[in-house]
Amino acid sequence: MSTVTKKELVDRVAADTQIPQVGAKGIINSFLDEIIAELAKGNRLEFRDFGVFEIVTRAARVAQNPKTLEQIHVPAKRVVKFKMGRLMRKKVNTPKTQEHS
Repeated sequence: MSTVTKKELVDRVAADTQIPQVGAKGIINSFLDEIIAELAKGNRLEFRDFGVFEIVTRAARVAQNPKTLEQIHVPAKRVVKFKMGRLMRKKVNTPKTQEHS
């Protein structure tokens, strides 16, 4: 498994769409900024067949430091939850040997 960077995605989008890399980078950055802004407002983002991003609140809890066994209060916090869409689930769960058939 390898890691794909934003730069590599920019290169791919620029090649696929035949637009300059600067333009592709601006579009991708703007898209990601909008996703962050909407999630920060508490909005849910739904991309058909891709998936759904939404904010959920994790309840406050008491945890334990494994070294000292000291009880620690962990405050409630908001986290991003992602649920895969139909097409992504199908692609992700297709065995690699069948992907190219």
